[in-house]
Amino acid sequence: MTGFTVGDEDFLRDGRPVRLLSGALHYFRVHEEQWDHRLAMLRAMGLNCVETYVPWNLHEPEPGRYDDADALGRFLDAAHAAGLMAIVRPGPYICAEWENGGLPHWLTGRLGRRVRTEDAEYLGHVERWFTRLLPQVAERQYGSRGGGPVIMVQVENEYGSYGSDQVYLRHLADLLRGCGVTVPLFTSDGPEDHMLTGGSVPGVLATANFGSGAREAFGTLRRHRPEGPLMCMEFWCGWFDHWGGDHVVRDPRDAAAALRDVLECGASVNIYMAHGGTNFAGWAGANRGGGARHMGELLPDVTSYDYDAPIDEQGRPTEKFWLFREVLARYGDGPLPELPPAPAALGAPVRAELPRWAPLEEVLDTLGDEESEAPVPPTFEELGVDRGLVRYRMRVPGPRQPYPLSVDGLRDRAVVYVDGVRAGVLSEGHAELDAPVAGPAEVELWVESLGRVNYGPRTGEPKGIAGGVLHERQYLHGVRAQGLRLAAFEASAVDKVPFRAAPAGAAPGGAAGLYGGTLDVAQPGDASLELPGWIRGFVWVNGFCLGRYWSAGPQGTLYVPGPVLREGANEVWVLELEGAGAGAAVCLRPPAPA
Repeated sequence: MTGFTVGDEDFLRDGRPVRLLSGALHYFRVHEEQWDHRLAMLRAMGLNCVETYVPWNLHEPEPGRYDDADALGRFLDAAHAAGLMAIVRPGPYICAEWENGGLPHWLTGRLGRRVRTEDAEYLGHVERWFTRLLPQVAERQYGSRGGGPVIMVQVENEYGSYGSDQVYLRHLADLLRGCGVTVPLFTSDGPEDHMLTGGSVPGVLATANFGSGAREAFGTLRRHRPEGPLMCMEFWCGWFDHWGGDHVVRDPRDAAAALRDVLECGASVNIYMAHGGTNFAGWAGANRGGGARHMGELLPDVTSYDYDAPIDEQGRPTEKFWLFREVLARYGDGPLPELPPAPAALGAPVRAELPRWAPLEEVLDTLGDEESEAPVPPTFEELGVDRGLVRYRMRVPGPRQPYPLSVDGLRDRAVVYVDGVRAGVLSEGHAELDAPVAGPAEVELWVESLGRVNYGPRTGEPKGIAGGVLHERQYLHGVRAQGLRLAAFEASAVDKVPFRAAPAGAAPGGAAGLYGGTLDVAQPGDASLELPGWIRGFVWVNGFCLGRYWSAGPQGTLYVPGPVLREGANEVWVLELEGAGAGAAVCLRPPAPA
């Protein structure tokens, strides 16, 4: 008997029981030239399998236009070469602390609450995407002609934490089969009755997600599924951070003990995350606070997805790595491989001022979309903007006395100018200017999305201004809106920006805009980028977007993958949205010790 199957008690590979010791590693959060190293690190930790999600929105930015949609296949080939089996979780929704939970903004903007249901229009888009994506999975299934690493494929993702549309889940399972997936299918949900009843599919393996309490969690799973192998599909060994919050860590010994509990139950495991990586290019998602309903304050995720994982953001082993390796060694087959050589690190620190500058208005004129007019502010989705910002312009009529100026439905953050003078920074929790505004006046609001919600009932909510701009209680109409997308900052496009000399001694709250300069690197390698005195924005090195920085913390530096750097001059752009630090300087340093 060949192939990978689900038995009454065990997973079976070619008819023999096998325990899956898997680790999550998302190909889209790791520079492709570093895939081989990270996969080798998984093997060295004692894992025999790798798991990855697939972010639909990354690969289909517009309906029918695909961007590097074959990356998954290349990653699966790399996993196979590394001697790892592979678990694929194609969505269409993935959560993953990723922008919009992986769903395209153009889809949720049009369909709203109809996504993740049996709605015919939604399923039509899913079918088109899966038809494009899944052949590269089907061609790489274990036991297929030519062989391959893929042993299981997930149906949706934690659906029991969201809905209960069983027709939808069955349709997805049938669609996967129709697209050539023959390996076992599975679902994964929290170990609670309502989650397992809402998210599981009859005849499809159910797995559980948790970070502790293995015996209780598997006990709940067994009440729902008396037979079949046990698996923790997400063993949460760490957690993620939010801007403005504390850095989250989990004691390594506590995590290792919890992992041991999972394995002592006779179960398989997928460590989430084994290596987290980075939310490059502004793809970090966001959550909503407010308890179980997740309807409260917006909590945007930081750029790093280190996750306090056993393999850190730079790909290095941590104390948690060595403790996990010790636990996993007892359950694997044969001696563990040695660690691969460490990636090269930057040879010496490099500091540079960024002497070129262009104000935001001129950057928008050069790289932005065409300005549109509407009676009310259009949302990002209506403008077709996924990641970036939108400038809204409108007029306060006059003459009239000063009244409060506020924004109804602001998502998420706006720098406001009145008659060309900066008047304040607004957010959901502080959506009214401190000083009243008299009329007539020209008002500009530069609104930035801090990441679309990736989990809970507010997934897919619109960005920008979802309500309107109010002067006292009166809406201001006649709105001009213009988008500036992160994707517009390609090297050939930025060359057209009319740079000038940066303002001398720019201070916080001063000159927002695009800054440019070069870092002269003698010995390229992995590095950290410091931005002393800068407030909030995005950074590109040699055209590669490192992601968002924000002085709100807890993240204080940006990870620079070694393959991004080159010997000699390296071009740096910083899009500062609130005001640059004194001297407009950046510093590249070797990564701090693990």
